[in-house]
Amino acid sequence: MGYRVSSLDELGEGRGFRKVRVALGVTAFGVNGVVFPPRYEGPNHYHDTQDELYFVHRGTATFTIDGTEHGVGEGGLVHVESTTPRQISNRTDDDLVLLVVGGKNGYVERDGHLVDPEVDLPRRQGLAS
Repeated sequence: MGYRVSSLDELGEGRGFRKVRVALGVTAFGVNGVVFPPRYEGPNHYHDTQDELYFVHRGTATFTIDGTEHGVGEGGLVHVESTTPRQISNRTDDDLVLLVVGGKNGYVERDGHLVDPEVDLPRRQGLAS
C-alpha cells in the first residue's frame, strides 16, 4: 500500500507513546506521538546517532537544553542533535501532546514533481506569500 491514514487518538488512549511508525508503516525515519500528563518532568536524555524534531501539537512544553529552559507552545518546533542532552517536561495542568520525528543521514535534495502542472502549479503558487 502506498499510504495509510490515522490519528493519534486512533493509535492509543491515555498518556504515553503512540507508535506512529509501526501503525502507518513508516520505514524512512522514526516517528511517535507522545502524551505527557500534567506536571510531568521528563527524563533528560540523548541519542547516539538520531537527531530529533519535536512538534508541539497541544499544550506547552518546557525543553531544557544546555541548562536553558525554552517554553514552546502549540505549533512550536524544536530540533535537537543526537548527542545533545535534552529534557522535555509538561509544567502545566493540561496534557501535552508532541509529535517526535527522529532520523539520521537525512536530507534528500528537492525531488518533488507536479502530477498535472497545469492544475497543480497554480495551487503550489497559491502557498507563496
